[in-house]
Amino acid sequence: MRTVLLTGFEPFAGDATNPSGDAVRLVAAEWNDPERLVVEVLPVEFDRAGRTLTELIATHRPEVVVATGLAGGRSGITPERVAINLMDARIPDNAGAQPVDVPSRPNGPAAHFATIPVKAITAAIVEAGVPASVSHSAGTFVCNHAMYTALDSTDRESRRAGFIHVPHASENAPEGQPSLPLADIARGLRIAIRTSLDAETDATYAAGTIS
Repeated sequence: MRTVLLTGFEPFAGDATNPSGDAVRLVAAEWNDPERLVVEVLPVEFDRAGRTLTELIATHRPEVVVATGLAGGRSGITPERVAINLMDARIPDNAGAQPVDVPSRPNGPAAHFATIPVKAITAAIVEAGVPASVSHSAGTFVCNHAMYTALDSTDRESRRAGFIHVPHASENAPEGQPSLPLADIARGLRIAIRTSLDAETDATYAAGTIS
């Protein structure tokens, strides 16, 4: 049976909730596709998040890995194209660690590109009526570390892996922050999984930026 690993994150930085964790739980609750879905809510900790992801991939050997996290301030779902080999934390993680200018993997490649079909995913989410766009930076906090680790831990010839940032959920977004209903976030993630499983190649269209 084909296996999909879907992860979100626990709350951090004083927030009561994290829409990525809430959304992956919702996807799991509604899952009725033929593939086996493994869902995990990761700690917002550099060390434990990386180790947990690596262990999950080794244990379940998923065909597709989709890790997700919160990008506050973004107004739509944003599949990430690239993870860089850098931890540079502006704030401490939930364990109090604050690495600065430290590689995710010593002597590892400078970057890993997503192997899920980022542009095809984005186009499919938009077609379903949910705001989405391609992102070219997963940042330098735990989300980027998780993406780099997932890609570094998968057989790139036989598995697809990547990371998707989600906005705040409308149900509990901080005042003034852009958001989407949690149901739409979960719907976007289901589309991302299905596209990653079914699309043989990525879409080709301009999704770059000029800034």
